[in-house]
Amino acid sequence: DWDTLKGVADKDFPVLNDEKGQEMQEAILEAKEEQDSVGGSIECGVFGLPAGYGSPDFGENAEGIFSQYLFAVPAVKAVAFGAGTAFSLMRGSEANDPLYVDEHGNVGAEQNCAGGINGGITNGMPLTFRAAIKPTPSIASPQQSVNLSQMTNQQLNIQGRHDPCIVPRAVPVVEAAAAIAIFDMILGNTQTNRRK
Repeated sequence: DWDTLKGVADKDFPVLNDEKGQEMQEAILEAKEEQDSVGGSIECGVFGLPAGYGSPDFGENAEGIFSQYLFAVPAVKAVAFGAGTAFSLMRGSEANDPLYVDEHGNVGAEQNCAGGINGGITNGMPLTFRAAIKPTPSIASPQQSVNLSQMTNQQLNIQGRHDPCIVPRAVPVVEAAAAIAIFDMILGNTQTNRRK
């Protein structure tokens, strides 16, 4: 529900399940102790976005617009909408979102596997996606690399401060990328409507 989701945004470590969040923080600290790093996944939801934004065209479809801005974040290595990679394990009867009309005449869905987008166009359901964030590459442990000026193998030892996980700090960046994507879709639809 909305209050639960809003509560997550107000947390220092924004997770739905605080017990799992504690496990995540322990994994981060363990990686730090081992002079290593861990990645993670950020799930983001956009609520109240009306149906009809985007296009089935390659350049203006909703997933493409969101992905363009999400992949502009250097640490993002994968983006999945709705059920994401779980679609590969489903049948159509499981993946399709059964629709209904409520007593107020609003169309809803019994589930949201599509993540709020069908055929590149928003469908009025919450738009949900996950962005996979890679582990921080600048770790304190020695790594194998190449000295390009001498074209020799060389051990790389990075000095200074090392973040064992940038995922918590990437949350507002992913939210900002989503906000820019929404603005882009709205502006794009407005410009299209003006041309008509």
